[in-house]
Amino acid sequence: MRQIDFMEIEAIKVGHAQDLEAATGCTVIISEEGATVGVDVRGGAPGTRETDLLNPVNLVHKAHAILLAGGSAFGLDAAAGIMQYLEENNIGFDVQVTRVPIVCGAALFDLTIGDHKVRPDKAMGYQACLNASSVECRQGCIGAGTGATVGKILGMDRAMKSGLGCFALQAESLKVGALVAVNCLGDVMDPLTGKKLAGPLKDDMQTLADTEEIMIKSYTDTKSLFSGNTTIGVVATNAAFTKAQATKLASMAQNGYARAMRPAHSMYDGDTIFAMSGGSIEADLSVVGLLAARVMERAVIAAVENAKSLCGLKCCADLKAKTS
Repeated sequence: MRQIDFMEIEAIKVGHAQDLEAATGCTVIISEEGATVGVDVRGGAPGTRETDLLNPVNLVHKAHAILLAGGSAFGLDAAAGIMQYLEENNIGFDVQVTRVPIVCGAALFDLTIGDHKVRPDKAMGYQACLNASSVECRQGCIGAGTGATVGKILGMDRAMKSGLGCFALQAESLKVGALVAVNCLGDVMDPLTGKKLAGPLKDDMQTLADTEEIMIKSYTDTKSLFSGNTTIGVVATNAAFTKAQATKLASMAQNGYARAMRPAHSMYDGDTIFAMSGGSIEADLSVVGLLAARVMERAVIAAVENAKSLCGLKCCADLKAKTS
């Protein structure tokens, strides 16, 4: 088994568009021929689009693009630009008079960083499609990860900058990869080393507090902690799966969130994962599922390790520089 670039998975393209000054953006994953897609939503505060049609009992079996967007629910407007681009390129579900692109999506909350009046819109979604390619997957403060932050339990002045990360593995002919915008309430840690990489900053603004310990000590406090959360991602594979199997794959990939984010799937997060199956490789779902969890775990870590400081928020690299 070897590490590969996310873009080495066949039949997908990825595009980003962002506004660094406003600290928001969107990412699109395009499958021109259509991919079998499933979804799993674990967080208690999701912002999603066209996820009902991914239910295995419903008619449509292929989706043509997945949108990951900042801007909270406002950011889902970027899907209109993606639909325009796909229709112009004759991509979509054939309804005889035209083709209707199936664009599913999820949004994260980044309104507390940058300019909350600027959100991903139709124009940004269209631009992300124009930028889409099958070359190296870019990471950090780009696309949906532009305004992503972590460690917000003590407020945004103690939070840290996160971003967009990707990671993929190949075992013989089987390929499995993950792309994720990490915007969680709590901490990000590397389960292989046990080292905490990002989270709420202590008073010294150099060392990390523990989100779960803070929450446990204040268990009687029921105030809303919604602002600034939700991690959204995609796992893609060249294995051939049904929509029901893709749905299960998305569910299994959530283990990657649970390993790298503490806590994951809280009522203040809208943690969502889409699974895309666009190939013809025969593979056991359990094996692909465990690989999906593994690549998602590493993609979460890549998102914080590749982030740069933005809007005055420190990043993982800043803390490493102080301790080196």
